[in-house]
Amino acid sequence: MDIFRFIQDIKNHLNLSFNEVDRWFEKDSAMLNFQPSNGGWTVYQILEHIYLTNFYLLILIEKGSKKAMRNSLDLDLESEMKYYSFNKEHFEKVGEYGAFEWIRPEHMEPKGEQNLSKIRNLITQQYHQCLNYLELMKNGEGLLYKTTMTVNDLGKINVYEYIYFLSLHAQRHITQMKNNQSEMIKN
Repeated sequence: MDIFRFIQDIKNHLNLSFNEVDRWFEKDSAMLNFQPSNGGWTVYQILEHIYLTNFYLLILIEKGSKKAMRNSLDLDLESEMKYYSFNKEHFEKVGEYGAFEWIRPEHMEPKGEQNLSKIRNLITQQYHQCLNYLELMKNGEGLLYKTTMTVNDLGKINVYEYIYFLSLHAQRHITQMKNNQSEMIKN
């Protein structure tokens, strides 16, 4: 496994996801507040949910990166890199809207407490946090700590995979926002 290629692939995915999320902040008020007929979230609510989910995932990513860096002092990073393989197919469903049942915790539900420009700034900061963690663990250290991800039975995943998960989660909701836009245009 080429860890440097893997890290670059995650950076590229983050860049694409976050740039696309950012473009949704430019939509007009009618689009941002359009309520889909299925009773789902408005684009505004989806953007807030992306921010909230990133917030909580980044707490785990921060803890994981610290533990991974500590582990790099004692564990055999070369061996870990040699035997690591990334199961991309295992993760891809996370990025597909409606691919599986997803019951999110209540603290990740949008409450309408943040204004749109603040959410946009916070999401931009979250993108930079992700890049900073990848830079911190640029030599493969992110492989050295795993924690359980219950979503879609992913199981024990490393810190890089958590960052990729965060990016896939945003991608999932980009599809949802596109669905809202399509429905609004049809009406």
